[in-house]
Amino acid sequence: MHRDPPGIIAPHIPADAYRRAEATGQPVVIVVHTTDPTGRPLRSFLYPLAVAGAGAVGVFATVAAFLALLDFAVHTAVQIAAATGPISLGGISLKLFGSKR
Repeated sequence: MHRDPPGIIAPHIPADAYRRAEATGQPVVIVVHTTDPTGRPLRSFLYPLAVAGAGAVGVFATVAAFLALLDFAVHTAVQIAAATGPISLGGISLKLFGSKR
């Protein structure tokens, strides 16, 4: 009776060695050479980099929003001071913003 070796490794075993082992009952030793992964997969670095990138973008956006708000507040204060003129209280006059001429 002719039978092929089981599994995917069948083409790698010589047919006469397999049939001789099958007829005599000797075990067939199969050596499979594999390479072990040497380092961490690239996927394991993706999550920390994504979190760090999102944090950096968030900090940058927060600083930019604060500076825009500060710029808006300064321009508003300058416009209000220019429109009101000098401030006087009890006879003491104080001009907040004005030319030195």
